[in-house]
Amino acid sequence: MKIISIFFPLILGTIIGLLINTSVYSDYIKPPLAPPSILFPIVWSILYLLMGISYNLTSKSKDIKLIYYLQLVFNYLWSIIFFTLDLKLFSIIWLTILIILVTIMISKFYKDNKLAAYLQIPYLIWLFFALYLNTSIYLIN
Repeated sequence: MKIISIFFPLILGTIIGLLINTSVYSDYIKPPLAPPSILFPIVWSILYLLMGISYNLTSKSKDIKLIYYLQLVFNYLWSIIFFTLDLKLFSIIWLTILIILVTIMISKFYKDNKLAAYLQIPYLIWLFFALYLNTSIYLIN
């Protein structure tokens, strides 16, 4: 069961990634600091594994389960909103809500297991970077 919960975010993220058309990213005028497309699946794979490991380190209380799965839903839906539906402005709002949810999740993880919280810091940093990219792409395209 532990192995499933560790790999659950990665498996779902991979499925979402295969279902959506991320090739449109190459068509956008990109801001400075925009990484090449190949970097995204590498970074997200690492982040999804860290999510699963972190969640596994927690007590999985009702509050932790709720915020963990809620932020995962927001995470997965962002790709659909941005790439498939092409709602760039709405995806900025959605991503901002995701950042708030992840901040709450880190706080709850911290009270339960400090290491679980610390393992989520790269995720939060990447989300702020994604917000920069999302906002820049919205403004210059």
